[in-house]
Amino acid sequence: MDRVFHSVTLDKDKCKGCINCMKHCPTEAIRVRDGKARIKTERCIDCGACIRICQNRAKKAICDDFEMINDYEWKVVLVPPSLYGQFIVDDINYILTALKHMGFDQVFEVSTAAEKVSQLTRESLDQLRACTEGPIISSACTAVLRLIKVRFPDLCNSVLPITEPIHISAQMAKEEAIRSTGLPPEKIGIFFISPCPAKVTSCKNPVGGIKSMIDGVFSVNDVYVKLLAALKKVDVPEQLMRSGIVGINWAQSGGECAGLLTDSYIYADGIENVIAVLEEIEDGKLPDTAFVELSACPGGCVGGVLNVANPFVARSRITALRRYLPLMLNRGFNDATNMFWEQNLQFEATFRLDEDRAEAMKKMRRLKAIEAMLPGLDCGACGAPSCRALAEDIVCGHATIEECVVKYVPEKREDKVLK
Repeated sequence: MDRVFHSVTLDKDKCKGCINCMKHCPTEAIRVRDGKARIKTERCIDCGACIRICQNRAKKAICDDFEMINDYEWKVVLVPPSLYGQFIVDDINYILTALKHMGFDQVFEVSTAAEKVSQLTRESLDQLRACTEGPIISSACTAVLRLIKVRFPDLCNSVLPITEPIHISAQMAKEEAIRSTGLPPEKIGIFFISPCPAKVTSCKNPVGGIKSMIDGVFSVNDVYVKLLAALKKVDVPEQLMRSGIVGINWAQSGGECAGLLTDSYIYADGIENVIAVLEEIEDGKLPDTAFVELSACPGGCVGGVLNVANPFVARSRITALRRYLPLMLNRGFNDATNMFWEQNLQFEATFRLDEDRAEAMKKMRRLKAIEAMLPGLDCGACGAPSCRALAEDIVCGHATIEECVVKYVPEKREDKVLK
């Protein structure tokens, strides 16, 4: 498997060796060895659950340096709708104007592309459902897509094969900038302000076989102070907003579904709830549901771990902002083909015990035998998230059975006492 970029990383100096991140990782991508957490990158989906739970701030997301915008002659910023909930304003144009005061020459709302995706999904849903069993799963949350790739292979063909709005908006913004400035593409920089690590990873390594046109990614918490200062200097904002309620709704859980104009949908947020729904789909328990929207972050993108504002507060602010907005401002598309993935979601066998099938079956039998010897407490004291995970590590040569302190350390202590 090719090595891919991951935005989530570990600061070993800050890591205290607690097992909080390990126990909360949905793909068991974290182990604690020699008093420090380690990330198994092939399993990481960049959901940010470890960043959210780490009290020592040892987990973090890798983003770009803001000063890199100066490397480009024309600077365009892609604005996610979740950003609007981070500030107390009564007009979104204040935020968009403040971004221009920060050094950007052009602002482009991701919600503009989101409205186009909503329309294309509405028009394609029946045709897509005819090609698969069960509901169509939204492709908006990158963490969910990567979760499906590593844990739910049977659902890969059920994912909506439409590119995320951030990449569509990047393409639209680049084309618009070329037309308006006459500059060559390499002199135009496209930058995204990300609410979560998964979106950072998507900008660097998108799914669906597409090429990213985004040159740099900054986290919301990195630009927050700069943007707050710029906001205070805006007296009369420019009229820059070009999206309506349908696009703004994508900031929160259920917003994408609301734009489909159908009642046959389910939406869920929070990685535990996402996994529960995916398991139901995999078991064939949702045959009459047309569409499923899943967000790894609680509350949707407003709950992204790289945001600053409380997600419930941010959601309330966005609800207030959209009160006087039109329903939708972006309809139609010149060519819908470039909005679809070039290739469907591909399963990644990250849980494979061995490349050789016969050898893998031998290891599986040994894994089950070792697991039966362990206490089954899933305490995590061994540095693995569960007894089964420890058994897997043992079979793969990454651990020994003596690392189970519940079963083996007391026996050793008893031996010493008897001696």
